[in-house]
Amino acid sequence: MATSIHINLSHKSYLREPESTELGRKIITESIKLIDALGFEQFTFKKLAAEIGSTEASVYRYFENKHKLLVYLVSWYWAWVDYNVTFQTHNIQDPRQRLCRALEVLTKAGQDDDPAVAYIDERILYRIVVAESSKVYHTKEVDAENKEGYFLEIKRLCRHLAQLVLDINPAYPYPHALISTIMDAAHQQPYFAKHLPSLTEIKDTQRAKEETLEFLKHLLFSAVDSVEYNSKQ
Repeated sequence: MATSIHINLSHKSYLREPESTELGRKIITESIKLIDALGFEQFTFKKLAAEIGSTEASVYRYFENKHKLLVYLVSWYWAWVDYNVTFQTHNIQDPRQRLCRALEVLTKAGQDDDPAVAYIDERILYRIVVAESSKVYHTKEVDAENKEGYFLEIKRLCRHLAQLVLDINPAYPYPHALISTIMDAAHQQPYFAKHLPSLTEIKDTQRAKEETLEFLKHLLFSAVDSVEYNSKQ
């Protein structure tokens, strides 16, 4: 892994790029900790400003509201996962092995803090994505925000993984639907194991992510291998 990486998000969720200044990076660092501690509903810019020793006005110079801050955090997470999928699969020639490695990255994201990005604790950010990311998409403004490019990062990762599916079986008719389901399940299953255990066979243990990975491999390859591909077509 490189000693440092820069995840560049170029869309309208922010007014000023937070990575460009020390204060912006501090806003990101502390907002992740505070959202994790309080939950998104109880999180406010007033509380964030007190945490960073600044003013609400300074936070509003970077983000118009807390929804757009959450959009930024979730988008950053998906861009970071996509970066790691690309990094960890680029030397793998076999398409099945490449997709297996991508699933490992997806399910184990947030297991450790990535030292390549000093101001973001990916372990905490992962917990926010699991608990809060649906609030980014399930809004009345989702269509307008989609047109503005707010969700390019998750769509880019989905397209990336869907292409890996087609590399294995070009005849599979639902690659994006399958991958978006897999991406959702990678977060849902450990969450269900912890909070709603009757919805899953995954157990809330240290092996939850490994069990989730095995389930997702079974789900994905059962689907992909169920459609016969005739190479002569």
